[in-house]
Amino acid sequence: MGQAFFHQDIRQSGSHNIGTTNAYRVLGPVGGSIVLVMDILKGTLGASLPIFFGIEQHWLVLIVGLAAVAGHTFSIFIHFKGGKAVATSAGICLAYDWKFFLVCCAIFISLVILTSMVSIASTVGMGIVTFVSLFWHDWLLTIVACALWMVFLIRHKQNFARIKAGTENMVPFGLGLYLRNHRKK
Repeated sequence: MGQAFFHQDIRQSGSHNIGTTNAYRVLGPVGGSIVLVMDILKGTLGASLPIFFGIEQHWLVLIVGLAAVAGHTFSIFIHFKGGKAVATSAGICLAYDWKFFLVCCAIFISLVILTSMVSIASTVGMGIVTFVSLFWHDWLLTIVACALWMVFLIRHKQNFARIKAGTENMVPFGLGLYLRNHRKK
């Protein structure tokens, strides 16, 4: 998408990741928003395949959704490299239950505002989402959420190193950025 419309390969810039956050940084808000919507749709449409074929089983939506995340995260088209699974996982949540999706979004947005770091919002948020999934009384949802949380933790390994070094990128708003800027004075 970046190459076709913005004449930039995001795999060669920023964090070199094909996901939404790097797309925002490299391509700007318009390009990043397009990638966000496409990644969410990738998870939603992938997870919804059973429904399209008349099989309305929540458990199958979750299993097929995991396949969409695996395809996004370990893409055969780019030598098994890919995104960090966050937006595509959100798409699974949307296919599973729009109310669960809204809860996930509220958790993520709150954490981005508090920390100013998408990596922290993603990984800590998924831990919270895993706990919240218990209130849906669907053990497979909780197991899938836990599995996705493990994927998030593994895929954000480099981010954790940058956080420890104090070099992790921050979004241009939020409490975390405010505190970082005022500590330097």
